[in-house]
Amino acid sequence: MNVLIVDGYNMIGAWPELKSLKEKDLGQARDLLIEMMAEYQSYTGDRIMIVFDAYHVRGVEKKQKNYKVEVIFTKENETADERIEKLAGELNDVRTQVYVATSDYAEQRTIFGQGAFRKSARELYIEVKNIENQIEKDVESQNQYPYQSKIPINKEVRELFEKWRRGDK
Repeated sequence: MNVLIVDGYNMIGAWPELKSLKEKDLGQARDLLIEMMAEYQSYTGDRIMIVFDAYHVRGVEKKQKNYKVEVIFTKENETADERIEKLAGELNDVRTQVYVATSDYAEQRTIFGQGAFRKSARELYIEVKNIENQIEKDVESQNQYPYQSKIPINKEVRELFEKWRRGDK
């Protein structure tokens, strides 16, 4: 199984649409990142964890699950880097390959030492955009072929069934 640990604020500061949104509303930028990573998760099937510093959200450590993405806000005196390093060490084993998405050079060196791989913010952004494009193509190709029933039904009966399905009388 692959696990991708994402340095949330690092991605927000690096991805164009998130960077501009952050200037207006940091919460919306976080939500958009989570949505983008949820789409990525549903396409790849990887386990996704996004870690945010408590620097921007005060209080105790908080974990939540949005879609199938695990979102972690660190404890007040814990940095996202510290938490990511800890998670990378805990999760990396024979059956699990850990990737860490960050452009922080010091963080990259540390996670390499724990046997994890890194993805830069730019690499992950390109992957996410490629997946979005692939999903669009998949949807378009599905929409090109109209649904055909396996049971031959004449048009009047089909229209009557459609009315019933929609609740029309």
